[in-house]
Amino acid sequence: MTDPSLPCLILDGGLGTHLADRGNDVTGSLWSAQILRDDPSEIVAAHRDFFAAGADVATTCSYEVTVGGLLHAGVPTAEVEDVAESLLRQSVQLAVHAADGDHVIAASVGPYGAGPGQGTEYDGAYGLTAAQLAAWHRRRIGILADTGADLLFAETVPSVLEVEALAGELDRAGRPAVLSVTVTPGDGRMLSDGTDLQEVAAIVSGSTSIRAVGVNCGSVADVLAGVRRLAEFTDLPLAAYPNSGERWDHVNRVWVPRETGGLGLIDAVPDFLEAGVHLLGGCCRVTPREITAIRERIADA
Repeated sequence: MTDPSLPCLILDGGLGTHLADRGNDVTGSLWSAQILRDDPSEIVAAHRDFFAAGADVATTCSYEVTVGGLLHAGVPTAEVEDVAESLLRQSVQLAVHAADGDHVIAASVGPYGAGPGQGTEYDGAYGLTAAQLAAWHRRRIGILADTGADLLFAETVPSVLEVEALAGELDRAGRPAVLSVTVTPGDGRMLSDGTDLQEVAAIVSGSTSIRAVGVNCGSVADVLAGVRRLAEFTDLPLAAYPNSGERWDHVNRVWVPRETGGLGLIDAVPDFLEAGVHLLGGCCRVTPREITAIRERIADA
């Protein structure tokens, strides 16, 4: 249940990596979307694990549901559009079923890099225009906007052109939305494609649908630097959900261990609150255990 006495909403953690922790195989090209296809009950169970840990928000298992990804996985061309729509709608239905009460359902809109971009959500090297990216995102956003989700959650966005495209498509959909980006490792003030976050702040501040902007799937220090930079140029509420500090090697599809030391997520909770973060949680490799610790740290702040 959401707690109005807390200064922010608690996001969930890494859904895909938690599914792996539960014994599911997410090593294929569809990642967590494979479990969505094969064993929907596991998606419900994983959402419930995060709710039990104290999360207010469930981020749906739609991040990697794309036509291109499904084609690559062997879905016939004649069926792929219908399969994609069915899975997108099912991802929201499962989260709603898992919530069974006063929780927020955020429909995940993954970036182009998580589909045919093949892992480029961390550098934005797409070679596409904003118009091309908008066209690619349009149908998926339209489908998710036509579900029981409370908001659309465009996340792990590495490119300013994709930020521009998504802002336009989210406004077209007319549903409340959050947009979260990835940043350059070691310099959280810059989008992954090298653009200053000042430009991201300008784009989202002009949106009619985006209600919050944030940074995700980077180290705690980089995500904190990113939200601080955004706060300089926008009054929108901020979202922050770092990963465990490990780096995803999309070529070999393995996690590279983080360097020792560095700011820890739980210790950084007061810093995130001071920076103006209103949605706080974790991304890849952040477990229900850490979500509980985040909630407890916020309650004690």
